[in-house]
Amino acid sequence: MKIAIFGAGAWGTALAISAAARHAVTLWARDARQAAVIAQAAENAPYLPGFPIPAGVAIRADDLASLAALARAHDLAVIASPMAGLRDLLGALDGCGRPVAWLCKGVEAPGLHPWGLLGHEIRAEVAPSLDAGALSGPSFAQEVAEGRPTALVAASESANVREALVEAFHSPAMRIYANEDLVGVEVGGAVKNVLAIATGLCDGLALGLNARAALITRGLAEMTRLGVALGARPDTFMGLSGLGDLVLTATGDLSRNRRVGLLLAKGLSLQQAVDSLGHVAEGVYCARAVAERARRLGVGMPITQAVVDLLDGRLQPAEAVADLMGRDPVAEAAG
Repeated sequence: MKIAIFGAGAWGTALAISAAARHAVTLWARDARQAAVIAQAAENAPYLPGFPIPAGVAIRADDLASLAALARAHDLAVIASPMAGLRDLLGALDGCGRPVAWLCKGVEAPGLHPWGLLGHEIRAEVAPSLDAGALSGPSFAQEVAEGRPTALVAASESANVREALVEAFHSPAMRIYANEDLVGVEVGGAVKNVLAIATGLCDGLALGLNARAALITRGLAEMTRLGVALGARPDTFMGLSGLGDLVLTATGDLSRNRRVGLLLAKGLSLQQAVDSLGHVAEGVYCARAVAERARRLGVGMPITQAVVDLLDGRLQPAEAVADLMGRDPVAEAAG
């Protein structure tokens, strides 16, 4: 099988390394200079240092106008950009005639719409003819590159896309589960980033494991309410792309979103926290869009709103916690 991966960040590079043992892989970088450095060093030092890129991985830097042709030369196209780059890449791949999947987890920043769009909604606007879906679930790029056991979800309404993703990435170290509920998988991937900031804040303030468990559990309820309101199946949120990804991102030391919460708890400004990461933390960029989408749907998401108020400077870390704990008592099922 021939796989084209569009985006040479940590996740795209890790997936290229993982798949190269079984398939012919092309890794595309938006920046030609970055592509040249990666090809020469056989390593993506800025994003995934210490992991050699197999000799069989072709490194490319074609311009956007040429990407559909590049995709047509492969059996599967995978978009590994941050959420901010998804719209351009989907548009560039429109009409390629190949299964397409994206890896990014988040919500597009409000622009043409007063609320952000999920990946499948962006696809419907810019590339409705694409046979597409998402590859998601609990995964850190470093562990995928190391070949550690990982389980992911191939989500699409199209059996063709699901089957292509399973064929491409299912291996002794990576198990791929198929799921038709693309909406639920995308909501889980987006909201868990926001909730991980809240959990990092909780840990940074040394509130204890009881508080962490409460945040994760109530956060899962928020995620599920939003997903169901958008048409997702409730059971999706008890799977890999819901509970699984939430637990990993909220508790794992490799989580950039959790690290933002930890740094804010130490008194750093949001800009200082983001600058110190060196990589994108999607939760910072999609928290407001998630909260606005929930507000318009009449879905209560108090943890998400507290994160937005914290990021916007309306609450200090201790005040955000006090705001959540000071809410009026309600039945658990009511939120």
